[in-house]
Amino acid sequence: MKITDNVYALDATKGAYAYIILGKEMILVDTGLRWQGKGILKELAAMNINLEDIKHIVLTHHDLDHVGNAAMLQRLTGAKLWADSKDIPYIKGDRKRPGIKRIFSIINKIEKPEEIYAYNGDEKIGDIEIMPTPGHTPGHVCILYKDVLFAGDLVKTKKEKIEPYPNMNWDEAILKNSIKSISHIPFKWVCPAHGMPVERGHKWEAMQL
Repeated sequence: MKITDNVYALDATKGAYAYIILGKEMILVDTGLRWQGKGILKELAAMNINLEDIKHIVLTHHDLDHVGNAAMLQRLTGAKLWADSKDIPYIKGDRKRPGIKRIFSIINKIEKPEEIYAYNGDEKIGDIEIMPTPGHTPGHVCILYKDVLFAGDLVKTKKEKIEPYPNMNWDEAILKNSIKSISHIPFKWVCPAHGMPVERGHKWEAMQL
């Protein structure tokens, strides 16, 4: 699904959207659920995207519906895999996910990625900006590319409205502060994992926090 000239939501990951950025360097944002992997590969091929042209895979956070195909795509593309240092131990399996997420991890085991690079604020990852937005997880980030915000699980959309992400949050008060912290940043499109991409308009400011 085309969002802008250089941004596409991968239809194979509907329900837990991953996105592809065809920018300065080709970047994949999140990797969907484990069983969506074959669909992702098929869709990228249909878009005439060579896997080795994907230079970076950037993760918004450690949840299984975002890292499900990270190891497979890292291996097939040779891309650098990135995440926040606070979430990397969960992705690598060095720390157990909290609460019900721990049960999900046991039921839906995923392949562990090899090397994961930590965002540090100084690196250049194509032409995107990494913005720490903790709350859903300790190391949740949003990703800004031009006028497109990849929101991960900071927010969700429903019937053209934007709402704070409601489920299984690590700290809801911190999540709401993160929403406020990026309110001043100009962006036109909000691309969440859950719900359809929407134009921002006044929807961000209309959120009930």
